[in-house]
Parts: sequence; C-alpha cells; structure tokens
Amino acid sequence: MTSAQDTRAGTTLPPGTEGDRPAQGARKQSWRDGVRRGDWRPALLFLSPWVVGFTVFTAWPVIYTGYLSLTDYDVLTAPSFVGLENYQRLVQDQDALRAMNNTMVYTVLQVPLYVVFSLMLALLLNQVVGRTAGIFRTVFFLPSMTPPVATGVLLLLLFNGQDGLLNEVLAWFGINGPNWTTDPFWIKPGLVLMSLLSVGGSVIILFAALRGVPQDLYDAAFVDGAGFWRRTWHVTIPMISGALFFVVVVNTIAALQSFTEAYTAFFGVGNTTYSNEAAELYAIHVFRQAFEFLHMGYASALAWLLFLVIMVITAVQVVVSRRLVFYEGGAR
Repeated sequence: MTSAQDTRAGTTLPPGTEGDRPAQGARKQSWRDGVRRGDWRPALLFLSPWVVGFTVFTAWPVIYTGYLSLTDYDVLTAPSFVGLENYQRLVQDQDALRAMNNTMVYTVLQVPLYVVFSLMLALLLNQVVGRTAGIFRTVFFLPSMTPPVATGVLLLLLFNGQDGLLNEVLAWFGINGPNWTTDPFWIKPGLVLMSLLSVGGSVIILFAALRGVPQDLYDAAFVDGAGFWRRTWHVTIPMISGALFFVVVVNTIAALQSFTEAYTAFFGVGNTTYSNEAAELYAIHVFRQAFEFLHMGYASALAWLLFLVIMVITAVQVVVSRRLVFYEGGAR
C-alpha cells in the first residue's frame, strides 16, 4: 500500500490508484456542498423571465379579474363592490346561456372531427418515406400557419351561400349547397369545417407518436392475419393513445375558447348582412360585454364561468383517460 510519505517524496502513482481517490471524492463533495448551500441564483436568473411574464400576464390578470367579477365596473368610473350580483345576473342572462349553448354544440361537433381528421392525415403521412416525407410534412403544416383573422375572411369567401367556392364545387355534383353564413343551422358546421385548416400542429404530434410505435408489433399483427384497419385499431391507436389524449384535451380547451374566426366573419366591421346569433360563441359574448358595452365586472364573471367549465371538463377527461390511455411501460 502506498503511504502518504511515498507520495510526498515524489513517487508517481498510476491513475485509478488510491492516491487519486481522495481528490475525486473531494471534488464530488465540493459539488454536493454547493447544492446543499442552496446556491440557486443561476437557476433563478434563467427562470426569472418566465416567472415575471407569468405573474404579470397570467397570474395577476386572473386574480384581478376575480376581483372585478364582484364589482360594477365600466372603465370610466371606479369599481364598486356588488358581491355576487354579476353571477346572479349571469344565470338569468338568456344571451349568455345561448352563447354557452352555441359553444357546447360547436365543441361537440368540432373536437371529434378535428381529432379524427388529424389522425387520418398523420396515418397517411406515416406511409410516406424517403425525401418526399419532409415536403409532405411541410405541406400539411402550412395551412395551420394562416392567421385566424385571415381564416375568418376566408370563411366568408369559401362558404358564401350565393357564390362561395364550396357551394360551387357541390353544384358540380348536383348538390344544392346550404347558406352557410345565413342559415343558423349551418353556421356552426361551417365554423367547424374552417377549423380543420389548423390541424397541422396536431398532425405533427400524432405523426411523431406514430414513428415511435415498434415495428415488431405491426409484424406480429400481420402474421396473425390482421389487415390495415385492424392493425390501426388494435395496435396503432392504443400505442399512441397518450398523444391522442393530449390532442383531445388541448383542442377541447381551444374549442371552448374559440373566438377570432367567428368574430371576424360575423361580428367584424361592416358585417351587417349575416346572421350572427348562432355564431355568437361564449368568448365572443364575453368580449362584447367587456369592450362594446363596457360591462367589465359582468364580463369578468362570464370569464370566470368559462374558466370553471374548462377546468371541470378537463378534470373529467383526465379521470376517464386513466382507463383508456396507455403509457409506455404498461402504466395507465
């Protein structure tokens, strides 16, 4: 065994011997001591932009909106406390109830169609291999980059009941297209169809999940005689159920908050020729109460109701997902 005196005398020790171990242990201990001292200043420095942004633009507005929901506030005068009066008014407001009903119908129609359409495109994209795969991914994603305001204007051009492009195409097949922008029954289906322009993000998410499905599972199913649809139902969907669940939750929240396209098409400047009661989604009703009628206190109560509805629906989806969603490793 090498003594400390031999080391001091200049004896050279090969790497990995006991003579090196105290130094290595000292370095590790020094790192641990730094952690124990709680020197989190570098981490806080990098986190501070997000913390400041979240506090200023999310946390504080939510708290202040909760306060305003208990007041009568018209921007021009100071808020006056009225307690739960705004919430009592909300329950009796037929316009608010109609807007909530419009939003629920839109969400029920839009979410399943959006998810199924995204999955179909992702499955098609997954079949493309080689250099053209990147081109197709770009083509599928580009429509989702269209600004929402432009999508609202495009809705009027494509779905105009008189000379819209969609009805012109239907006429080629002998189908008399409906009045998408004036018939209350067809307004929400038109909005749902226009929302499909934004499936690009969901398609890419599902495509990435599809690329992670082991090929061995497909080979085993093929040997057992399973066709494409059986492999999709029994192999693909269970294996990407986590990504599907994410797409469902995110799109449900987006549908409940849908605003820009419908507002641009039916409530924008100069839009006086289109029926808009069926197109008044809940977020539009909140916006109009706040910025057209200056009922800031009441609009805050409306916004809090939407927040609670989203929280409840999301919680239900999470509970249901525990029995339906498969995660890698077998956990559910």
